[in-house]
Amino acid sequence: MTATTSVRDLDRQQSPGSVRGRGRGRRPRPASRRPPAWALFGLLAVGLALVVAGGLVAGRAVGAGEVADVLRGGGEPLARHVVLRLRLPRTLVAVTAGACLALAGLVLQAALRNPLAGPEVTGVTPGAVLGAVAATGLGLAGWESPFAVVVAACAGGFTGAGLLWLLAGRDRGDPDRTAVHGVLVSAVLSGLTAMVLLVAPGELGSVVQWLVGSTEGRVMDHWHLLWPWAAVWGLAACLLAAPLTLLRCGDEQAAAAGLSTGRARLAALVCAVALTAGAVAVVGALGFVGLLVPHLALALFGADLRGALPGAALLGAVVVGGADATAQWLSPVLADALGTDRLSLPTGALTTGVGAALLLIVARRRQEER
Repeated sequence: MTATTSVRDLDRQQSPGSVRGRGRGRRPRPASRRPPAWALFGLLAVGLALVVAGGLVAGRAVGAGEVADVLRGGGEPLARHVVLRLRLPRTLVAVTAGACLALAGLVLQAALRNPLAGPEVTGVTPGAVLGAVAATGLGLAGWESPFAVVVAACAGGFTGAGLLWLLAGRDRGDPDRTAVHGVLVSAVLSGLTAMVLLVAPGELGSVVQWLVGSTEGRVMDHWHLLWPWAAVWGLAACLLAAPLTLLRCGDEQAAAAGLSTGRARLAALVCAVALTAGAVAVVGALGFVGLLVPHLALALFGADLRGALPGAALLGAVVVGGADATAQWLSPVLADALGTDRLSLPTGALTTGVGAALLLIVARRRQEER
């Protein structure tokens, strides 16, 4: 079996015309033809540009005209400060973190052959949050020292993935058992995070940002720390496209094609943990991004991960960047409605709420199709 044959088999399984899992007597729908990859990437690039523009003009302090003046090299000092030192780094961090989480989710789902194997339910995100929270509670890291937070989050993320690896044991190739073990590890790590908050309640205000996920207050120091990390591990994820495509077909088929499944899966997990930890260290736990965006990428780009992985990165950037811009636009509206002087809607609250609603809709449709 070749990798090309495996990709075709996976595409047939995911095709809307497939009758597998549908009720008897239903006439299969004709398989839909996907747009060319270059067209999809072009649309996503345009969407990303619009999202970045929306993030730069969000807020009341500086209008769109003043933003344009600043981008042309002019503008008042206050406008330049708001655009270049506040809005621009926040937007860049949001889109980069979204790309990292989406890539990590698709890598995990391919390596574990489990469509529910997002960073949130495999111990990776809870472990990274625990590392950041513990380091903050002990006074070893904080928002003013982003590099220390990245180190602590990476240590926690690798700890969570290691616990899952050890707990799964010989069942690592079983998607169902791995999912159960991942949920268990995530629950334990979340409980430990709650214990840390009880021990160090004074850090609750800063820690909540990691628990919910927020891009507020991000500066160029965070961006300069995140983008090289994202570039290195994002490139590593794309280089694993061929082995991951084979792993999605099953261990027996991947081994028959000459792939060392154990080494490939371990390399994929390391890559996914690194991407997740880097994003969590800077923006916190943005719920459902790493779980749902990979499904959309596979639906758009097909089962061949050589296109789906960069597509997922672009989709994640658009989703989180759009959520961040929307949160900035909604914050003053909610503040006026509630009669408060200032209210900041966390980006993670928006991604979690919308993601949970979408997950329920998808689950209900699948139940109706069976």
